[in-house]
Amino acid sequence: MHIPDGFVSVPVAGATGLVSLAGLLIASERSQAAFGVRRAPILGLTTAFIFAAQMINFPVAGGTSGHLLGGTLAAIVLGSPWAGMLCIATVLIIQAVLFADGGITALGANILNMAIIGVWVGWMLTQTLQRLFGGSKGRLPLAAGIAAAVSVVVAAIACAIELALSGTAPIGIALPAMTGIHILIGIGEGLITGGVLTYLAQARPDLLPGEQQEFRGWLVPVVSIVLVAGIFSLAASAWPDGLERVAEDLGFIKLGEQVRIAVPTPLADYEIPGLGAIGTSIAGLVGSAVCFAIAFGIAKVVRPKNA
Repeated sequence: MHIPDGFVSVPVAGATGLVSLAGLLIASERSQAAFGVRRAPILGLTTAFIFAAQMINFPVAGGTSGHLLGGTLAAIVLGSPWAGMLCIATVLIIQAVLFADGGITALGANILNMAIIGVWVGWMLTQTLQRLFGGSKGRLPLAAGIAAAVSVVVAAIACAIELALSGTAPIGIALPAMTGIHILIGIGEGLITGGVLTYLAQARPDLLPGEQQEFRGWLVPVVSIVLVAGIFSLAASAWPDGLERVAEDLGFIKLGEQVRIAVPTPLADYEIPGLGAIGTSIAGLVGSAVCFAIAFGIAKVVRPKNA
């Protein structure tokens, strides 16, 4: 789903960049209620977990892989789509700047697709399904899982439209191609989202919004993030993700090779030259730590005055 440099035109990159910047500025104001001293660790841990989980590409079909987008999961855990936007945007910015994952020039489009559309579609559909399910907290993982799956497909449709507006691929070809493969990836997103929320509701309700707001400790969430980023990520599928597969099939994959703007970093592509798998583990742990630190800092900066 991460659009690399070269896939979207300058006008599309500029327009999506402005929309995303405006959205994040609004989110920083509207999300104050979700932050404060007690919620700052949860924002940091959620952002670090989403980063780590996105390192694990899972196989879907036809030699294609997908990974968690996390917009719905972040919004539900944080209890705020505005905070969810900041969480996912932080992950996307770190991925682009430190890991060359997603283009610098396409960062606005990626934030629009995953941090705005992905988060809001997942959040609003979850609220709607929860009302249809009678408001039971026990049905929240099911509602959020369905919403998460749909949010991936809607984000993929937005991506297809951006590719078409850029002249990269005709809409009549890009739209069915992106939608088809991301329906399968969306199923994985839904299962992961529902599974994580089921675990949190039973084992760590303090990490979910509600009456129990007292954070009960760092050990379990930190160990989980370390395991996902440092060990489980090594089992990620090497198959191209949904967008890469579509780009290969439709013949525009080389656009990303011709135009690539990357900040010099020893962690590009989640690798450290000469270290192999150990380098990937180190890269994952560094990325998770940076995501936590930035998100924790954001929570401190935008917190309510009386928090």
